[in-house]
Amino acid sequence: MSTRIVVMTAAEAGRCAELEELLFAGDGPWSAEAFRNELAQPHNRYFVARDEHGATVGYAGIALLGTASDPESEVHTIGVDPALQGRGTGSLLLDALLREADAHGGPVFLEVRTDNEPAIALYRREGFETAGIRRNYYQPSGADAYTMRRMPEHGQPEGQQP
Repeated sequence: MSTRIVVMTAAEAGRCAELEELLFAGDGPWSAEAFRNELAQPHNRYFVARDEHGATVGYAGIALLGTASDPESEVHTIGVDPALQGRGTGSLLLDALLREADAHGGPVFLEVRTDNEPAIALYRREGFETAGIRRNYYQPSGADAYTMRRMPEHGQPEGQQP
């Protein structure tokens, strides 16, 4: 399967909401309106994965936060059609997010369900480490989440020397 990662548009919000229902039905999936609201924020960057037929098969978003002297980023979401998981689409989406984060500077944070081993493995491969745990983070299921952090490419927090 050939997958392209492109910038998300508001027209794709409905399809992303459909995928949210498939992926996160027990944890308050985002609506199309929620995706449109996220796209409207100037500090957010969202992408979709399209298959060889142009169909949206995944999505991802990140917020570029902080100040110029103290930047950080937060991964908001990554989702891939369940029928296509395990084929590298999530990695491609995460790569797009991390390119944005690296250009912005600073550490990158995210939350991931503690039982989502494939996602945790992906994040670890990309340099994320567990920074803590958030009990009952996902609602309404009450599932716990790890907070994970990836330091800037040089491995030191902004403004610190090795």
